[in-house]
Amino acid sequence: LSPDCSFTCHYRCRALVRLDCSGPPGTSDEDDGNELEKDTNVDEPSEWEKTELDQTQVEQRIKEYNSQINSNLFMSLNKDGSYTGFIKVQLKLVRPVSVPATKRGPALQAGRPHTQGVKRRTSFYLPKGTVKHLHILSHTRASEVIDALLRKFTVVDNPRKFALFERSEKDEQVYLRKLGDEEQPLRLRLLAGPSEKVLSFVLKENETGEVNWDAFTLPELQNFLRILQREEEEHVRRLRHRYARCRQKMQEAL
Repeated sequence: LSPDCSFTCHYRCRALVRLDCSGPPGTSDEDDGNELEKDTNVDEPSEWEKTELDQTQVEQRIKEYNSQINSNLFMSLNKDGSYTGFIKVQLKLVRPVSVPATKRGPALQAGRPHTQGVKRRTSFYLPKGTVKHLHILSHTRASEVIDALLRKFTVVDNPRKFALFERSEKDEQVYLRKLGDEEQPLRLRLLAGPSEKVLSFVLKENETGEVNWDAFTLPELQNFLRILQREEEEHVRRLRHRYARCRQKMQEAL
């Protein structure tokens, strides 16, 4: 590891974690700083949410969608007018998640017996850039997608700690919008088409509402304080590095 790396990993999870560090400090995550959260209060629906389609238009859109993809992740129209298909969700979680203590990672050691009567948890960081495909219905809600993702990774944290975002790229800028609980991701996927630049889905921490800190245990709160301190130190380090580079370029120009 680089001497500047501040990565911390639980000893039981070291064998499950792979690091992909590249470039000098402050350069690998600069793109994340260019992502703008827009309409995170979900008061204003996206352009896709405003579009209404009749049955004939839905059927035509599905045909167009299936003709544009280069995989077998097709959409299928059902007899009742609904449709099924796949969405890809990228997990961009900066804080650790909790799983039952009898498991050493997401969806691992499922056959190991669970200790009855003891509610133990262990926390770990999901690898950055983790991606999951989900097969869902057209009427599946964003809140249900979050529940399904947490079950896939055996995460026992409260689903309200997380939020599903739509991500889009426009004019060399990345925009994020938080989806409302009742929004339908597969419908958005159909309306936007298969292009990941036009629309993709990201699971992040839900930080737009008031946090009920009384709902956490004392060890969890202490852990959050340590994580918050590390995040602050890392943010300050990146800012100093960015300004130092800018100052150096100005001096070189002089």
